[in-house]
Amino acid sequence: MDYSRANRPPTLRLVSSPRRDLASGTEDAEATDSGHYDGEVAGTANEWKKSDKLANSRLLLVEDDDRIRHSLRLALGDEGYAIDDSADAESALEMLRSDPPDLVLVDVMLPGMSGLDLCHIIRRSSDVPIIVITARGDSHDIVAGLEAGADDYVTKPFIFKELAARIRALLRRTQGTLASADSQDLQFGELTINLAEGTVTLGGEEVKLTRTEFLLMHELVENPRRILSRDSLLNRVWGYEYFGDTRIVDAHIRRLRKKIEKDPADPGYVLTVRGLGYKFDPDSRT
Repeated sequence: MDYSRANRPPTLRLVSSPRRDLASGTEDAEATDSGHYDGEVAGTANEWKKSDKLANSRLLLVEDDDRIRHSLRLALGDEGYAIDDSADAESALEMLRSDPPDLVLVDVMLPGMSGLDLCHIIRRSSDVPIIVITARGDSHDIVAGLEAGADDYVTKPFIFKELAARIRALLRRTQGTLASADSQDLQFGELTINLAEGTVTLGGEEVKLTRTEFLLMHELVENPRRILSRDSLLNRVWGYEYFGDTRIVDAHIRRLRKKIEKDPADPGYVLTVRGLGYKFDPDSRT
């Protein structure tokens, strides 16, 4: 797909509503036309900002539309995040290398190097959480973004509250600890999993998984031979229901199979149960 500016859809205009100055109770007229703000959301963010250490996380925003980038920077700053921003993938890579962020938010359609190519490059050396921004209804971009290594996505135009929820959920699961503290290795043929250390080896070679891929593996391994529906995995791994899309689960299962299966097209560990979901079966090849 051609992601050049000439083939881009019309510029997104975020849903607009006044940003409220919580200190004075007045509305910020400048913010009214620059993006979606909601007094109730901002108030909730301030309460969360005081109690949640994740609010101090630093995000890298890669968006070439100046208006969208400016409005998102303001809104995410109101949530308590430190924001670095870039209008193109090339400068974003320099920022990533010099000072890695806690999460990357990247538009799929960028001038020059596309957001998808940026995701591929990031995933060669980093498991930093990535959320891609795609055009509404473009299933190709959604699937391509997830296959490129993104952990989650939002579609334009979006409500900021949804994006904020996805960012919080992703940061919590990638910076948190696993419920299981068992340090004993789990051995399944050539596959070895250490839940406490978050490591996976196949035939003695380390398998590099993103945090989300490992959490998905964790849920499957902790429930051997049990069928887990896509909705169940979405809730357990991604931590939300309403904003979820089961395509996220399918894309991550495909990525996981490519890394741990000898033949991803004929998997021996992570099996599909048609119409029901997925299961981890350590005995499927015995």
